[in-house]
Amino acid sequence: MFNNRTKIKTLLQGNFVGKEVTVMGWVRTFRNNQFIALNDGSTNNNLQVVIALGLLNDETLKRITTGASLKVKGEIVASLGKGQSIELKAITIEILGDSDAEKYPLQPKKHSLEFLREIAHMRFRTNTFGAVFRIRHSLAFAVHKFFNEKGFVYLHTPIITASDAEGAGEMFKVTTLPIDGTAPKNEDGTINFTEDFFGKATNLTVSGQLEGELGAMAFSDIYTFGPTFRAENSNTTRHLAEFWMIEPEMAFYDIEDNMNLAEEFIQYLISYVIENNKEDLEFLDARLAEEEKQKPQNERQELGLIEKLKFVTDNKFERITYTEAIQILLDSPHYKKKKFKYDVSWGIDMQSEHERYLVEKHFKKPVIVTGYPAAIKAFYMRLNNNCEAGKETVAAMDILAPGIGEIVGGSQREERYDVLVKKMEQFNIPVKEMSWYLDTRRFGTVPHAGFGLGFERMVQFVTGMTNIRDVIPFARTPKNCEF
Repeated sequence: MFNNRTKIKTLLQGNFVGKEVTVMGWVRTFRNNQFIALNDGSTNNNLQVVIALGLLNDETLKRITTGASLKVKGEIVASLGKGQSIELKAITIEILGDSDAEKYPLQPKKHSLEFLREIAHMRFRTNTFGAVFRIRHSLAFAVHKFFNEKGFVYLHTPIITASDAEGAGEMFKVTTLPIDGTAPKNEDGTINFTEDFFGKATNLTVSGQLEGELGAMAFSDIYTFGPTFRAENSNTTRHLAEFWMIEPEMAFYDIEDNMNLAEEFIQYLISYVIENNKEDLEFLDARLAEEEKQKPQNERQELGLIEKLKFVTDNKFERITYTEAIQILLDSPHYKKKKFKYDVSWGIDMQSEHERYLVEKHFKKPVIVTGYPAAIKAFYMRLNNNCEAGKETVAAMDILAPGIGEIVGGSQREERYDVLVKKMEQFNIPVKEMSWYLDTRRFGTVPHAGFGLGFERMVQFVTGMTNIRDVIPFARTPKNCEF
């Protein structure tokens, strides 16, 4: 059997001294024609492979270059050198794949994140991205583990849909009709989508929520976890055109139940990574500390990465209303000194700078804001009772996290048929076309709630990476669809 290898992480964590093993990996460095630093992606730590003089001929030695892939059979021995406790004394070395050292883009030096984004297909081999994507894997696994332990049903909602859950209209159209102007048209000049593949206008989903609600009306508790798409022309460190969303929907839940679950969920995910990715977190913690040293003193974060994560897991989240949040902002020295770029008044959709002020400056911990103005929230959010005229609010909640602002958005859903229809009309949502959605309110409606967690923002928060393009394997952003 060709693949009878032992992973490097297993060797470094176990007791293999005196045992013969086979390892495979890529060369990080090769010095003195004797010492190979080999890495297989299972850990950031390399295994030192020692080549005895005379074991390999000169031609083979020249082929052991940075980036080359090797299969090495040898004996694990205790290391006398600095930096490692064990090393592999090579018996045989097979070169699986050559690498031109002069053309290999990852030279043994520090590379900028901007440069690595340009070679995203190779950046997984760096320590930084090795740590980031192992943590991303752990977070994804923890998502399924959390909901499975609570008896939730994992529902696969469609990627192609005819509905717009958010009502924002920033969607990617899906069509097989020609785009050269010859597509069939209606009398008013609009495209006749009845001739299209699905017989109607369709788009890539912006959310699996509406379909998720249908599942919750039968299974009680469901969650979705899949790709979503926004055709939003945002070139920021927080936005992607294609990203992953986790969206649980729960029957027999109110807004408080929803907040409790979301808080428990976030703390569970972070705790799982702290417990299972200690080595990667320590590497990223040290990396972030170095990055912070380059900033002016007043811009540095007070807590290190691991300290910040433990602070979230060890403390209850602050809970305030939107009205209270606006008052805090209006009373803040920041507002009085006109340091906010965007104005503050009741009714605004709070910007990232406002959210981060609440979290990082005022409360200094995650904050859950509830009771947002109905006018700035989606049609499906439950209208609060006894609202002041002109100041109608909904049972919505956003969880704000240090460094990135909103990380979770959710609400109690409007379960009252008459109220929901009225809101749909106000938001210009086609009531007739959404009859399937309204059936959940016609036949056995119940109080229910749910939320959405942007997976990449969660990975950003846990890894300390400042740009969302660095926590997804291949970023999809305006004017960028490489790889």
